Amino acid sequence: MTDPSRAVADATRESFGRIVAALIRVTGDWTLAEDCAQEALALALERWPRDGVPANPGGWLMTVARNRAVDVLRRADTERRKLRELALLGEQVTPPPDAGEEDLVDDRLRLIFTCCHPALALEARVALTLRTVCGVTTADIARAFLVSESTMTRRLTRAKTKIAQARIPYRVPEGPMLVERLPGVLAVLYLLFTRGYDVDGEPAFADEAIRLARLVDRLLPGQPEVAGLLALCLLQHSRRAARRDAAGDLVTLDRQDRSRWDHAAIAEGLATLTRAGTAGPYALQARIAACHATARDSAETDWTAIAGWYDRLAERQPSPVVRLNRAVAHGFAYGPASGLALLAQARAGGVLDGYPSAVAVEAELTARGGDPVGAASLFRRAAALSAAPAERRALAARADELTRGGT
Repeated sequence: MTDPSRAVADATRESFGRIVAALIRVTGDWTLAEDCAQEALALALERWPRDGVPANPGGWLMTVARNRAVDVLRRADTERRKLRELALLGEQVTPPPDAGEEDLVDDRLRLIFTCCHPALALEARVALTLRTVCGVTTADIARAFLVSESTMTRRLTRAKTKIAQARIPYRVPEGPMLVERLPGVLAVLYLLFTRGYDVDGEPAFADEAIRLARLVDRLLPGQPEVAGLLALCLLQHSRRAARRDAAGDLVTLDRQDRSRWDHAAIAEGLATLTRAGTAGPYALQARIAACHATARDSAETDWTAIAGWYDRLAERQPSPVVRLNRAVAHGFAYGPASGLALLAQARAGGVLDGYPSAVAVEAELTARGGDPVGAASLFRRAAALSAAPAERRALAARADELTRGGT
């Protein structure tokens, strides 16, 4: 027997965005669409434990949400054409191949592009994507952004109001506009992924980012950077289970038990990478992740290749973090002096001042250069700067190790 609560959770993840997207397309009312989808989920939690999980949970939810929207519009006595179009949505989330599948696919893609419109602030795009496309509760989003639920509610309301007032079109751009807008969509998905993959992040957010990246890759198969982003997320996420030990402490990449890596995700990531090319920033980062994923152990990591990929990435995307990571790669490939020289360039102008990772990189390269005392001091400074408890513990432990005479 299917567990009803688990069935509702699975249906929320798989169908919430589809239902909301379909209702928005017909009604043009974001609030109505979300409310009806939410009421359908509430009714499922009430009825499925009593009546059993339906054969098509998503279709059941679509029917209930559609009927609720019909009731609301009928009571308001508005827009009879919308009532007729709502009836055409049918009772299936996934219709027969010859009866509307393209509409549902387009609805989801329209919704993603609308949530990720550049007229909205980046943080608002991420929050709106989580809420509307993924069905994540406002309370969970608020916790991830370290704000109160009421604050996040206001932010989401403002974002939806701006979409309405600015008359942001509910559609997927075409031609040159698609190419122009796609990087913004991918940036939102990658930020969503990092919100889940970070040391103290919410793992479900990373899972949702991968699910959405798969969807966009399926709907836009000719875009190499979409494949690059998907490959990058899969290859990075494959290591998640090995990133903490039994006590919950952070385990650095060089010390992870690679048997705990998700090798199916690695295989999918490598296969996806073959469609990504080597031009875009996500594809280049995925190439770097692939070097780590295919090394049998830390000693076999091809740091020369990684340094080369970082050289190309720094030309394409010369951000402070990219330049910092390039310094690490060169330090491991060509010696700590080379890495420290590039680190000094990356820190020029104070752009990385107070950034714990920059101090930690200096500490590691200093240790490799034969100064454990200086390195231990730098690791303690990095720990003091870090806001993540797990990262602080790992940095402090590395300092203690060097103080005891480790390497």
